[in-house]
Amino acid sequence: MTYYSVVIPAYNAARTIAETLRSVVAQSLAPAEIIVVDDGSTDETELAARQSGVEFIYIRQDNAGPGSATTRGFAHCAHPHIATVDADDLWLPEKIERQFRRLEEMPQLAAVFTLWRTFRHGEPDDGKGTVGPGWSRTTMLVRRDVALAVGPVIDPPGNRGDMVDWLGRAREDGHQLGMIDEVLSLRRILPGSMSYGRDPDRDRGYLEVARMAMLRRKLKNAGQG
Repeated sequence: MTYYSVVIPAYNAARTIAETLRSVVAQSLAPAEIIVVDDGSTDETELAARQSGVEFIYIRQDNAGPGSATTRGFAHCAHPHIATVDADDLWLPEKIERQFRRLEEMPQLAAVFTLWRTFRHGEPDDGKGTVGPGWSRTTMLVRRDVALAVGPVIDPPGNRGDMVDWLGRAREDGHQLGMIDEVLSLRRILPGSMSYGRDPDRDRGYLEVARMAMLRRKLKNAGQG
């Protein structure tokens, strides 16, 4: 039998976390445990999660960023695979089952991702949202030993780009990442959320991620010289 843990970093997610949790337990292949890491929310995130009717492990920390919360969740996972999802996004029912099927077909893969489609908060998903490859926390199923080997998910300035950096480090370490060419996750468009729109202060995180990647390449090339 396949066992996996789910990690959900959450910050001021009272409006959405119950729906996220329900999409996790609605999977055709159910999780062995769900870990919600509350990153210092100031709203009723915990209450909304507990009122969802879903059983989960609750961990609270001082606000440090989604990467920090994800890393904290990784450390508490007890099963061989870890799936992650942001607290405002959703999974379609066969997401995890399809990902495990891909891992069986391609055992060399360290992690599997899926396409995702956008939908607007407060409106039902009509299937017409923008579709793209979800190289993201919301779509990831990763082998636990790989997640721990790659190391912490680092929060850059502005708290954007943490997974871009982490996935870049995973690839640099030689881990193969696969993409299922099918929409199996939904990305919520929510004004005020961490990923909503362009924001110079938040977007500077992407510049820092690029800078760190160039520095790692420079150090690697110097070591090979």
